[in-house]
Amino acid sequence: MRGRLLIIVGILLLLIGLLGFLFLSGGLGGNSNAAPTAPALGGVGGAGLQTPIALGPTPTPISFVNIVIAVQELPRGFRIPQNAVAIRPWPSDSAPFSGITDIEQVVNKIARTDIFREQPILSNMLVEDYTNLSSTLGRVGSDAAAILPSGLVAIAMPIDRFTGIAYGMQDGDRVDVIVSMLFVDVDEQFQSLVPNYLTLIDRNSEEGIQLLERIQGRPTTTTLGYDAILSPSERQRPRLLTQRTVQDALVVHVGEFPTDGRFLGIPPTPTPLPDETGAEGDTASTNGDEPPPPTPTPARPDIITLGVSPQDAVLLVWAIESRLPLTLALRSATDTSRIPTEPVTLDFFMSEYRITVPTKREYTVEPALTSIRQLPLDNVTDAPSSPSTEPSN
Repeated sequence: MRGRLLIIVGILLLLIGLLGFLFLSGGLGGNSNAAPTAPALGGVGGAGLQTPIALGPTPTPISFVNIVIAVQELPRGFRIPQNAVAIRPWPSDSAPFSGITDIEQVVNKIARTDIFREQPILSNMLVEDYTNLSSTLGRVGSDAAAILPSGLVAIAMPIDRFTGIAYGMQDGDRVDVIVSMLFVDVDEQFQSLVPNYLTLIDRNSEEGIQLLERIQGRPTTTTLGYDAILSPSERQRPRLLTQRTVQDALVVHVGEFPTDGRFLGIPPTPTPLPDETGAEGDTASTNGDEPPPPTPTPARPDIITLGVSPQDAVLLVWAIESRLPLTLALRSATDTSRIPTEPVTLDFFMSEYRITVPTKREYTVEPALTSIRQLPLDNVTDAPSSPSTEPSN
């Protein structure tokens, strides 16, 4: 009886050991992540060698870096706003060397070249202000087109010291354009100044048709009952009107542009002094005892380029073609308002400032006043002379 019990205990211990071995080797839900083995190769009854399946290398994760890219087209000379750029992840292996990671380093900068949408913005694509555009490489186009705001066009107009604010305006200023016009009465059919000339013809003359007289004026009846022709004592006096037209125009440039279109940040070329001796290297012209020749005064500009709307550009061209006097008015740097103004005529001038016509008296002052002082406009461009009322032969 005791021996049978020992046999049963031994069998139980053997079973427990076998179960432990199977559990440790993964046969009974042990290590479910163990690498699978290949099926047995060869042998009798399935017995044979077991070869593990070879797995590929673990892929390396891609690293990214955040850089600033354009989310819209940025033309050359465009000041970049906040909503035109954004931060995007970019693969580190292909990230540009001079890429920008801080969006604040891009906002309010000026595009040095055209930047396309979804293109990374590099540090060499930006400049601080417009004066740096002219010194960058790879530039295309003129400086005027680069600084011209979108929606405006550039147009040139003549100026002098009176119409050009005494040459006080500079590039980047804002100005208004005031135009003056002279109105005269014309014949609707002939579009000529009135009154027209009238020629009388005698068809009953023995010599045939005969031109009797050429008269000008309008028929009238005198107090004595005689018919007469009333003619003007002088040519028709035009009526003056002055009005502000274009407002808040950008001064693109004062004077002529350089031939290469680069005028931003470049100092003017000094005017070479004439060689008084006519021979290069003559020591007589460099005598230390003689005072240096005076520096020549640069010529005053006679032309200005304005940035205006397309419609205002057409208006200015019409005024220039009509040879109307155009006068510039300088605006405050902080004023961008557009306030309508009243056209000034003689009636407006008299009413606005309460001017009354002097009453005729039986006395006057001495000496007689026949004219008043006028502005000395010696170098102001003269207006075209009005056409004569005399008919052409």
